[in-house]
Amino acid sequence: MLMAASETDVLVVGCGLCGSVIARHLAEQGKTVAVWERRDHIGGNMFDHVDEHGLLVQTYGPHTFHTKEKALYDYMCRYEQWRPYKLTCGAVWDGKYTPTPFNFTTIDTFYPPEQASRLKAKLSAAFAGRPTAAVTEVLGHPDPDIRAYARFLFRNDYAPYTAKQWGAAPEEIDPSVLRRVPLRFSYDEGYFDDAYEAMPVHSFTRFFENLLDHPNIRVQLGAEALERLSVRGDRLLLDGEVAEIPVVYTGALDELFGCVHGRLPYRSLRFEWRYTPADSLQPAPVVAYPQEAGYTRITEYKKLPVQDKPGSSYALEYPLPYREGERMEPYYPVLTEASQRQYAQYKALADRVPNLVCCGRLADFKYYNMDQALARALLVCREFFE
Repeated sequence: MLMAASETDVLVVGCGLCGSVIARHLAEQGKTVAVWERRDHIGGNMFDHVDEHGLLVQTYGPHTFHTKEKALYDYMCRYEQWRPYKLTCGAVWDGKYTPTPFNFTTIDTFYPPEQASRLKAKLSAAFAGRPTAAVTEVLGHPDPDIRAYARFLFRNDYAPYTAKQWGAAPEEIDPSVLRRVPLRFSYDEGYFDDAYEAMPVHSFTRFFENLLDHPNIRVQLGAEALERLSVRGDRLLLDGEVAEIPVVYTGALDELFGCVHGRLPYRSLRFEWRYTPADSLQPAPVVAYPQEAGYTRITEYKKLPVQDKPGSSYALEYPLPYREGERMEPYYPVLTEASQRQYAQYKALADRVPNLVCCGRLADFKYYNMDQALARALLVCREFFE
């Protein structure tokens, strides 16, 4: 039986990172909080579990926590123990493996020695004092050899990967997406350069169990909020009656408003799970395969975190367009100029509802990393609930 509005001070829709952090903050302020989650587990897309082979796997794709902000790391440490973990990634095309972000090893792998030496010298001089640069910047460099290198990477990795991942040409996608994977001007490896990079000692699910473990929080799984929650003008309706309590909404904003301005574009994923008795499948935990048909990357979960067990569980990721009601999850907002104008229309509708608080990757229509989602949730706590 779902909690009635009269039984709670605040309703939170969704118990991923943003919803759970806000729920905990409100509970510690003495508020009673109902958390409605339509899936059968807590933790949103960070949910993980032990599979039939005894390996900890992440159900919705790879996550690691990384941040430059000590305060955000300290917050995570309140609810779980963490161990340092530096994520390494790679890509394979033409039968050759290279680390990503692309670095001088990439050049040595794909260029003859003399040409590789000349190109590395040019990059070191052109970007002196800078460890990285976005591929979009390198594509526009005046030196023809540097431009040719960027075009080589773009043609073999960025463009085909983007086409599969987003279902759109690279020029249609917001440049911030392409800037997520820069070029390195050294032999340094590692996907991130943040001061704090870690994985939970137990699991992400354990983190959420501790985060939501408060007497003022009641989590209800399998609760489809949009069957009971709607908007009429500047009023939130709960079971057809005007809702006076604050409602924190972390789902897709277009669905809350009945898609009156059309559907916002999200990408979903299909995972093809496999197991090998071999102790290792690929050189890095996460490897992109831009030339392969259909799937974008393979995540080998035995290495994320490192687990001392025989065999290896891994998943191939197949991106596909999100369609509401077809038993799929909206993972990534497709950020284009048109989609952001469309989102602005929904945001204007949401801003008219005084007791509606929107937060999260879907509700904010932003491509948040974990630390960015945490920072956003804490900002909402300060701005709306203090």
